[in-house]
Amino acid sequence: MQNYYETMPYLIDRYKKISATLRFQGSSVADCQNWQQALRTELLHLTGMETMTACPLRPQIIETVALEGYARQKVILETEPGVLMPLYVLIPASLKPGTRQAAVIAPHGHVSGGKLAVAGIAASDELRQTIAQHNYDYGVALVRQGFVVFCPDARGFGERRETCSQGDAPAQVMRSSCEQLNHMALPLGQSVTGMWTWDLMRLVDYMQSRPEVNPDRIGCAGLSGGGLQTLWLAALDDRIKCAVISGYFYGYLQSLLVMSGNCSCNYVPHLWEKVDMGDIGALIAPRPVMIETGDQDPLNSPLKLENVYSQVRVMKKAYDVFSAADNLVHDVFPGEHRWHGELSVPFLKKWLMS
Repeated sequence: MQNYYETMPYLIDRYKKISATLRFQGSSVADCQNWQQALRTELLHLTGMETMTACPLRPQIIETVALEGYARQKVILETEPGVLMPLYVLIPASLKPGTRQAAVIAPHGHVSGGKLAVAGIAASDELRQTIAQHNYDYGVALVRQGFVVFCPDARGFGERRETCSQGDAPAQVMRSSCEQLNHMALPLGQSVTGMWTWDLMRLVDYMQSRPEVNPDRIGCAGLSGGGLQTLWLAALDDRIKCAVISGYFYGYLQSLLVMSGNCSCNYVPHLWEKVDMGDIGALIAPRPVMIETGDQDPLNSPLKLENVYSQVRVMKKAYDVFSAADNLVHDVFPGEHRWHGELSVPFLKKWLMS
């Protein structure tokens, strides 16, 4: 019988000894605010966002399509010099000219074709399947509720894939190049997580300039990798007034160290030494946030829901300090890894449209 001399037990032990040195702490509002400010500064450093370069957005609207109940625009933005981000803007047909409406960023996760699934563009059998399996067209669900919705391609997805390693790019629309991006970025002091968060911050800049958007009523809601993007954006940018994090909230030890085969986009150097996921969530307090969790989602880890509850409890401590416990809602629904939406869409309407 072959023996294996693995390193994981050592790394688990190391994690337990040195992790989360900047975990949430504070028993007063002032303490909590000071902790939030210090941790945000540290996360900007760890992700490499402090090295990123702003430039004029130079928005281009290159296509407008009239659909049933809404219009879909395709827009190109420049988020850093030479870095272009395509996105769809979904605009309710009922929106009257001159009216500023609440808006939601709807970032995608994996197996999405980038922005295609979220915007309901079922251009292939694979896309139709993933939309059905993951309830992935939540961008369309939100525009039908009256929101102006922004569906961007994250770096490494859709029209932003790195084609050098994928051959015929159009034929690989369901694939992503997170791993290649992190391989290129990490030795240069950057990360995929930082790139995604930076790009969404620049998208908020653009949204606030749009005549249809109420700049004070912007939310973010996403599934899986879109939940990662929502978590980090809401944590680091208080212009996000309400957030829904779906299928992405759990303890790092079990879901990303023990389950180390998860995508490279989850991994930021030195992050686990500083915080667990609940600590990042605590940066959103006291703004309204909903966590969606499928009770059979395999990403919850072998510990199942307890690995999620442990992080929600960390967030709850922060919300309790702010006397805002009602602003944190955890929707545990029966099912696997998918967007639920039954409570979260009304939640977004309550906080952004009321």
